[in-house]
Amino acid sequence: MLHKAAALLLVLFGLTAALPATSAPAAANPVRTENVEAELTAEQAAVPGRTVWLALTQRIRPGWHTYWLNPGDSGIATEIKWTLPPGWSAGAIVWPAPQRFPIGPLVNFGYAGEVHLLTPVTVPADAVPGQPVTLTAAADWLVCEDICIPESATLSLTLPVAAGPAAPSPQAAALFTAARASLPADNPFPARFEAGKEQHRLTLALPQAEAGRLAGAFFFPEQWTVASPNAAQTLTTDGDGLHLTFPVGGALPKEDIRGVLVLEEKLGDGATARQALQISVPATGAATGVAATPDGSAPGTAASAAATLPTAAATETAGLGLGPALLFALLGGMVLNLMPCVFPVLSMKALALVRHEAEHARAHGLVYTAGVLVCFAAVAGVLIALRAGGAEIGWGFQLQDPLVVGILAYVMFLLGLSLSGVFSIAGSFMGVGQGLAGREGYSGSFFTGVLATVVATPCTAPFMGAAVGYALLQPWYEALAVFLALGLGMALPFLALTLSPALLRRLPRPGLWMDRLKQALAFPLYATAAWLVWVLSLQAGPAAVAGVLGGMVLVAFAAWLYGVTRTADTGWRLGASAFGLLALVAAVALVRLPAGPAPAAAAETAAAAGEGHEPFSEARLAELTGRNKPVFVNLTAAWCITCLVNEKTSLSAAAVKAAMAERGITYLKGDWTNRDATITRMLARFGRSGVPLYLLYVPGRAEPVVLPQVLTEGLVLDALAQVPAGAA
Repeated sequence: MLHKAAALLLVLFGLTAALPATSAPAAANPVRTENVEAELTAEQAAVPGRTVWLALTQRIRPGWHTYWLNPGDSGIATEIKWTLPPGWSAGAIVWPAPQRFPIGPLVNFGYAGEVHLLTPVTVPADAVPGQPVTLTAAADWLVCEDICIPESATLSLTLPVAAGPAAPSPQAAALFTAARASLPADNPFPARFEAGKEQHRLTLALPQAEAGRLAGAFFFPEQWTVASPNAAQTLTTDGDGLHLTFPVGGALPKEDIRGVLVLEEKLGDGATARQALQISVPATGAATGVAATPDGSAPGTAASAAATLPTAAATETAGLGLGPALLFALLGGMVLNLMPCVFPVLSMKALALVRHEAEHARAHGLVYTAGVLVCFAAVAGVLIALRAGGAEIGWGFQLQDPLVVGILAYVMFLLGLSLSGVFSIAGSFMGVGQGLAGREGYSGSFFTGVLATVVATPCTAPFMGAAVGYALLQPWYEALAVFLALGLGMALPFLALTLSPALLRRLPRPGLWMDRLKQALAFPLYATAAWLVWVLSLQAGPAAVAGVLGGMVLVAFAAWLYGVTRTADTGWRLGASAFGLLALVAAVALVRLPAGPAPAAAAETAAAAGEGHEPFSEARLAELTGRNKPVFVNLTAAWCITCLVNEKTSLSAAAVKAAMAERGITYLKGDWTNRDATITRMLARFGRSGVPLYLLYVPGRAEPVVLPQVLTEGLVLDALAQVPAGAA
């Protein structure tokens, strides 16, 4: 009996070994939210050095939908953040062909029913067979019907590692077969995209086009500026194939036009069959500019520089050429001189002209202009390089670093001490109180231009937003030209003063009043330093504020030490300089004290509600616009002087608050004080590279109203009047 049992086991073992190898499906337990059931499945076991495919399956509540990588007029694409073992890496989502979902005047692109989002995961060659690994996917999506609800799920999957490939289980095979069937096929036919000033035309050399078998076609562009989602697409056929014509949606990207072309073909029994083709083709014909994103990618993707919110096809930068951009930059730079950040520095430089002759003034005007242009070129170079490397930053980016804010506060404080008479810098760093003919005086003029540029970065002037937004989307040489035009515009009023003997003669004569005015000009600098410390408190918390206040004591000590030892012998001066330098180094180090804890999200939301607004988020804006609600968006920063002035003089006015309440307008406020990629993408979508940005979403309109960067109470009220009373 024992031998028979052993023989039977051997037979069974042989039969089992002869069967084709399969791997049990690895799947995470489904997570059910209010509107979606999410599940994570692996096609088969992982094999070292190979790729394993994972599928995030969404089973969506009937009547509701989620979004494609270009969500259309509104929405947010599903996003997956992976937590993988060391050496493992996940690729981008491979998107199924989308559907259209008309909602009032808007059209969204996405999915209903069941959708499988495939992701390739690369297994490292040193993965150990027999040792299972855990893969975790944190998925976020927006699901909408007549309202939109942001949802999320965290799915963990235990995946076996096998020495060699094995066939998937029947369940996994069926799921991945369905997933791949929903993907657009590679396009086998010649395609052409002809760009026009008013309309674009996509041509596909489709053999069956002339046979009258096409019931319809629609092109889903990945880049959102190619076509407006709600625009009609006209289908015609001839001997060349099918032609799809649609209105211009915005400025075209520089790379190939990518998207999915969905064809509906008539069948013999009156039904239609749907076929999706992946299109990638260069644009030819009349150029319409460049996309409002650096890489042309669609909103809602990680690589995108545009927000995943209602499109603004007619942005300020759409169709803006180099000539108008240079003019806007020149005008914007001139207006910068009126901003409260620049005025104290410019006033001190103008004060120095009172003492000197016209020929000296001309030389210093040119040197001051050179300082402005060199600093603008340096800022532009850093900004362009960082954005080319993928950093999502914009105008004023340096003030998002607490160290820069702290050092700038020291500089303002130090200059204030100089004007108050605590010390005097030899050769007059600010060009005040010394002759302008000497070499050191020229250095003072140059660095005054540098300083004026640095303190101008918190400000945004009219015309400037469109020019800078355009510049950051162009080749580096065009971008640099626009930034230099901005600098020239800023230097131009002072340069014109120094080049005009008639204007110089109108300046008042020197006298005691100059010393009094010089001392008075110290107080705007002290106020600027105090404001920068307040900005630092919002960025880095109380510990950083304590550090920079302690640093100011050291700065003051170094300045006093320098002032009282200037006339001492060489030994005393060297010793004082060493102590002063140590004090300044310690002051800079104190800015880097550990930041305090950020305010809790709930506390921040409660504080915002108490001030009559909500914190800005893509999901909240998509929810409100999806419900056809009026929304006012204010993108701002604590270091933006223009933003703060607008809020105090216009947005906080009682009449403005009453108008918003009467019309049911939700006020969303986005804070860009610290770096925030979401706000950066939103700015880029509307052709801006810095704050402020004010948007009014009016029910029934596909595009928001973009308000000017400098507001008045009347201007805001006129804009709000476009929303009918009781619109909510």
